[in-house]
Amino acid sequence: MPDAFEEAVDLWRQGTARLIAGDLDEAVRLFTRSLELKPTAEAYTFRGWAYSFEGRLDDAIDECRKAIATDPTFGNPYNDIGCYLMECGRPEEAVEWFEKAKEAPRYEPRHFPYLNLGRLRAARGEFAEALVEFQGALERCPGDPIALRFLEALKNHVN
Repeated sequence: MPDAFEEAVDLWRQGTARLIAGDLDEAVRLFTRSLELKPTAEAYTFRGWAYSFEGRLDDAIDECRKAIATDPTFGNPYNDIGCYLMECGRPEEAVEWFEKAKEAPRYEPRHFPYLNLGRLRAARGEFAEALVEFQGALERCPGDPIALRFLEALKNHVN
């Protein structure tokens, strides 16, 4: 018989599958059941992700803050808050969250905050800084097509 943690993880996995399949209501229900059994940073983060798909960005940010309070070593909610803030038109606030995601001990895919910070810096015209971020993404994920595409575009823009 599985313990509460194992059951919570199983519900989180089921919720993730429903989220990827586009069944947001069922995903939220499963994440909520998981959290009722055993709060985890993953379930809070992914419930926030589901909320973001519904346009509930403030709720998504709140879920990520709960995730960080539950496990500050988990990097995904830091990166997600940065993305949500960018989506809300608050890029200046997003920078610190991407930086925190880069430092988080437990985070996969580790190159995402570099990509997001690179996109933010490029949009602000900070091309040298954006190049550094995309190169950082490639150090962590060699051959990443998004980083390569942005680097090529930036090099053409700078030259």
